[in-house]
Amino acid sequence: MARCDVCGNEYDKSFTLTQQGRTGTFDAFECAIHAFAPRCAHCGCMVIGHGVESDGTIYCCAHCATQSGETGLRDRA
Repeated sequence: MARCDVCGNEYDKSFTLTQQGRTGTFDAFECAIHAFAPRCAHCGCMVIGHGVESDGTIYCCAHCATQSGETGLRDRA
């Protein structure tokens, strides 16, 4: 059994996630999201979906990007 890097639970169905050279072991997708999901540069929420990005900065939506001074980004309409 492996131990979750976020909550410390030992679980026989744990899994390993690797992203851009960073690896973590988790017992649930919830813990993986807490560890790996980027945060919106404006409001700080976890970006679980696609979000929007400008010059390497990630926002949860075009509204937050606009509030941060970005122009030209829009949510899917």
